Amino acid sequence: MTDPSDADPDPLRAPPGERSVPELLRFGVVNLDKPAGPSSHQVSAWVRDAIDETLATLDPEGPPTRGVAHSGTLDPKVTGCLPTLIGDATRMAQVFLEGAKEYVAVLELHGSPPSDFREVVAEFEGEIYQKPPRKSAVSRRLRTRTVHELDLLEVADRRALLRIRCESGTYVRKLCHDIGLATGGGAHMGHLRRSATDPFDDRDLRTLQDLVDALAWAGDGDDALLREVVRPAEDALAHLPAVTVARSAARSVATGAPVYAPGVIDVDDAAIPAAIRDDASNDSDAPTDTDGDAPTDTDGDAPTDRDTDPDPPLAACFTPDGTAVCLGRVVGDPDAENGTVVALERVLL
Repeated sequence: MTDPSDADPDPLRAPPGERSVPELLRFGVVNLDKPAGPSSHQVSAWVRDAIDETLATLDPEGPPTRGVAHSGTLDPKVTGCLPTLIGDATRMAQVFLEGAKEYVAVLELHGSPPSDFREVVAEFEGEIYQKPPRKSAVSRRLRTRTVHELDLLEVADRRALLRIRCESGTYVRKLCHDIGLATGGGAHMGHLRRSATDPFDDRDLRTLQDLVDALAWAGDGDDALLREVVRPAEDALAHLPAVTVARSAARSVATGAPVYAPGVIDVDDAAIPAAIRDDASNDSDAPTDTDGDAPTDTDGDAPTDRDTDPDPPLAACFTPDGTAVCLGRVVGDPDAENGTVVALERVLL
């Protein structure tokens, strides 16, 4: 007879609100207010070292964080919203590419603003072309980015204050340069602060000092402040459409299986590509196969047109109690009796 103690541990985490401090520190997120001076990499290293020191005290038998990941590099002089994922939460770093970012920037004009300055600025709202600057870490090829909102908040002499809500990967420095060219007099970016990275914004930012203080209090047995500063990693998924799966299905995902139809409990409409919704609607009106000769996909492995749909949005899968399971994309009808519904991209268990 097998000893129950030899059974594999349950891969599912406790619900977000029921985790111990070490569990929170190994799967958490801090909405960090990056100061001017250090690089984003240096700030991340400080966060990692401070948390590992506390874990060594609170849970010396457990592993360290194994690293942290931030939401996108800010230059040393730039301040503001730098959500930082801790431990196993680093697996979900790609979620910050799915949302928008917001900045407040000072545009330093090289001459007096033209009489139609507001109209010139408005021309840069929408889809724009950009080539990354020479010092960027990506290929310098022309590409498009979307500026969702571009507000001219204030103009004083040769300075203008801009609020920019844009697609991830937009170079604000280059945007300011191009606006300057459009005015005919030139311009460059002055101070820049990131005020939001979906789903986080500057209404509840935490400083490095807040984190260090919270860790010190937690080490002395008072974790109240820490639970305000370090949030469950699931908070970083709030802007993604959600798929709710049964706990049994989540355990299968932990071993690398996709999410099959029988394990799906609920799916946000935003997670379902239009092609799949249309197929499901058409299937409900189509005649059924009564002779059993038509080939069917019974195991979810057969390729279909849905698997090549270029537009399925990234979705987050959760258990009914809110525990994150995986990131993936809906590739099959959630109402089907069998087949793959969510193809995995990252397992979070």
